[in-house]
Amino acid sequence: MNKLHIFGILALAGMSLTSCNDFLNDNRFPMSQQTVNSDFWSNETNVQNQINYFYEDFAGYGNGSSTNGTFYYSWLSDDQCGRNTFADWKFKTVPSSSDSWNAPYREIRRANEVIQGVESSSLNEAQKQNFIGLARMYRARGYFDLVRRYGDVPLVTVPLDPSDDAELYGPRTARNQVMDFVLEDINYACNNIATQSSKTTFSRDLAYAMKVEMCLFEGSYAKYHANDAARAQKFFGEAVAAGEAIIGRYPVGNDYVALYKSVSTGEGGYPALTANSEVIFCKMYMQGIFMHSLQDYSSASDGVAGITKDAFDSYLFLDGRPAATTTLDNTDAGVAEGDNAMSIANLLAVRDQRLAATTYDHICMPGMAYQAVNTTGGMWSMTGYGVAKFNNFTTLPNDVNTANRNYVCAPLFWGARVALAIAEAKAELGTLTDADVNKYIKPLWERAGIDTSNLNVAYLSNMNDPRKDADVSSLLWEIRRCRRCELIMDDDIRYWDLIRWHKLDKLDTTTNPNIVLGANITNSPVPGMAVTGNYLNCSYGNTRKFENKYYFYPVPSDQIQLNDKLTQNPGWGKAK
Repeated sequence: MNKLHIFGILALAGMSLTSCNDFLNDNRFPMSQQTVNSDFWSNETNVQNQINYFYEDFAGYGNGSSTNGTFYYSWLSDDQCGRNTFADWKFKTVPSSSDSWNAPYREIRRANEVIQGVESSSLNEAQKQNFIGLARMYRARGYFDLVRRYGDVPLVTVPLDPSDDAELYGPRTARNQVMDFVLEDINYACNNIATQSSKTTFSRDLAYAMKVEMCLFEGSYAKYHANDAARAQKFFGEAVAAGEAIIGRYPVGNDYVALYKSVSTGEGGYPALTANSEVIFCKMYMQGIFMHSLQDYSSASDGVAGITKDAFDSYLFLDGRPAATTTLDNTDAGVAEGDNAMSIANLLAVRDQRLAATTYDHICMPGMAYQAVNTTGGMWSMTGYGVAKFNNFTTLPNDVNTANRNYVCAPLFWGARVALAIAEAKAELGTLTDADVNKYIKPLWERAGIDTSNLNVAYLSNMNDPRKDADVSSLLWEIRRCRRCELIMDDDIRYWDLIRWHKLDKLDTTTNPNIVLGANITNSPVPGMAVTGNYLNCSYGNTRKFENKYYFYPVPSDQIQLNDKLTQNPGWGKAK
């Protein structure tokens, strides 16, 4: 396979050596045993095989027939309704156990083992720094995930001794301390990973891209949750510096669609992601070898998780204005075409062209199903809006509509993702200039077909969309809008954005009804499903009420039972 690395195959390579060396691979935290073998850690291949396990954490479009991907499948947001179900809060009650807690600690333990083992090995200094950098990069990612989910979490920095109860059963560490540790780890990775760039394997540039996301989150949390201006300034500054260190090597390209529809062979007119200059890191799938089911699930005849009215309405018009002030036709009702079809091509033609790349130009619902050129049956969506974003129309129908036969490849970190983070962090710092807008926002508007003739800081600062939150400046609102439209259905980004902005209440269906509404079917030639006024309703009769406790996941009750020093997150009661 030359240098094209397939994640599943890399993990299998690690498993074969790990089992031979009795390397702990269960789901328990804390550790029940340790493996210390200097000969093992002095073998470069053995160490690399342990690093290879970390690739499996990047779910991308999912593996095989599963729905474990982080693109499209993360339905708890204001961007999508669920697929034949209502997307409720991730947790409604305290679970007895959860992989949201276990999985990061499992791999943090592995990272700690790698770091300790390599430090005491006979590898040369350059090898040590590289492997420790890779392990610390992943350890940073693991703790970042834990802090986002749980807030304060136990900080474990070395492989634990099972006989030391004090270490194993310690209290939660303050989230700020954990995130400071994350920053130390990711900085070490940025400075010591040997490979600068590689689109399919871990690299120094990937560490920088991860740092951008970690620091943007922490800066926002410090500002909007903790009211800590100094900490916010520090982390926003770190995000800018990390982003600017790499963005020049991954400039925003002119083809939005190519990021999501590419296959390894480059067929269909889209270059392989490994040849896309905007891509920093991607997950490669290969026909007949390693595949997924995202195209199948998002083209299904039994319902897909379409985008909401709220998401549809968030896209600007081509004149660079929102619906309230656009000079273009701002109707949202489609046009009937015959007895069982309704086109929205006219609606898409005047809006941000990323919307046309995301959904189909026809409403699709029962009685009015839509069949794309490379699908085997009509698809329908509870919102009426289909999901075209991940479908390469040149792949064969039987491949598209069969589980574990899809092989479009997944971007994981790329230029637009970094550019938007830099723009947001600079806006938060009050340092965003017209030159920054030209560098980080203008290319995104240009590839979306939006008029950029007036685009600058003043223009964004004075748009004042009536839909804007009162406590958010127009400038930040427009950067957030661009981020939402650019990254819709990508990597669960929208959910975590709402968390860090202290805007999770936007997922309350009683106060934000547009998040469970879909297309305007006023002109539909067939009866609609459930409707509210002229709009399809995808709530299935359910509501989702916001409570502050949802900003953090509940700590699994088995962890509290094992360790009486652990406390439960506010609002979740006392675990039994």
